[in-house]
Amino acid sequence: MTISQTTRTLDEVLNYFRPAVRSEKPYIVGGVPDVTVKLNQNECPLDLPAALKAELAETFLQISLNRYPNEQPDALRYAIAEHVDWDADGILIGNGSNELTYTFGLCFIDSGTPVVLPRPMFALYEKVARLFDADLTQIAPRDDLRFDVPAILDAIQRTQPALVVLTTPNNPTGLSLPLEDVQAVVEAAPGMVVVDEAYVEFTEEVSAQTILADHPHLILLRTFSKACGLAGMRLGFLLAHPAVITEMMKSRLPFMVDRLSEATALALLQHPDLIDQRTALLKSERQKLSVALAALDGVSVVPSQANFLLFRTPLAPETVMQGLGESGVLVRNMGGYPELRGFLRVNAGTPDENKAFLVALKQVLS
Repeated sequence: MTISQTTRTLDEVLNYFRPAVRSEKPYIVGGVPDVTVKLNQNECPLDLPAALKAELAETFLQISLNRYPNEQPDALRYAIAEHVDWDADGILIGNGSNELTYTFGLCFIDSGTPVVLPRPMFALYEKVARLFDADLTQIAPRDDLRFDVPAILDAIQRTQPALVVLTTPNNPTGLSLPLEDVQAVVEAAPGMVVVDEAYVEFTEEVSAQTILADHPHLILLRTFSKACGLAGMRLGFLLAHPAVITEMMKSRLPFMVDRLSEATALALLQHPDLIDQRTALLKSERQKLSVALAALDGVSVVPSQANFLLFRTPLAPETVMQGLGESGVLVRNMGGYPELRGFLRVNAGTPDENKAFLVALKQVLS
């Protein structure tokens, strides 16, 4: 029997991808080899204490790796509920908050669905909106880079969006929204409002959780990657009305959170003092960095309530990046955001890392 084969050209094969996918770029954070001071991804610079990691090693030996985890890690769900004081049935845990961001697209966005996003904000939200073919309205910031709340409210009135996203404190600027501004958007929006609070531990503003019980269309997004220092474990979670979580579960792939990630987060939540101490350290180091950067000739700094700083120097960002890289220091060029061309972003590291960054920056500027 002869089996005929049809040869496809590469262009023919690639054309089977949806146009919304073909037009996007992969989310890849560039770097340089042999970097010794990594301050480009807003990570916590402190790993878990050795004693806690040793406990986790013992836990790992007891995990049955041949068994699937639960659809939701219930032990962790109840631990988070106690930690944040929210109903466990109103919590959805994901494989990092980024994975949950894609779930918003699955749940709320069809082709042509109106979505409102202020700018600049974490680029993944715009990417998800475009991948799901939303009718996207983006709102430019004020001159001071803060979200233009009156313009957001006007866009909500005009477009009646099914989804509005706010990020506070905002990545990439570090700026926070006052609770009254968040509440104004929530009360104006006819559809769902997502408030991304990935950096909530670092802000002085009041969390939107204080209004969550009164607004069933409000969803809060949190992460274990920043203050908790578990970026390598990929854990994020949502807080919402239990009925909203029930519906969102229908869109989820099963078994998204592995057993070791759950065990690690459970162990950390048993040490809230450790989280508090590290958060206080990073807030202090952020403030010291801000003062030191502002003292340099020609350098301007955006006030931040996150664990990072947005700053600008008299030199081109590429020149600064190259000079810092030669000293083993890595920060982030924010030129991919139209409003932030010329800006760099550095997250607060350990005191030694911050000192190395400042020394290297002074050398580049001189």
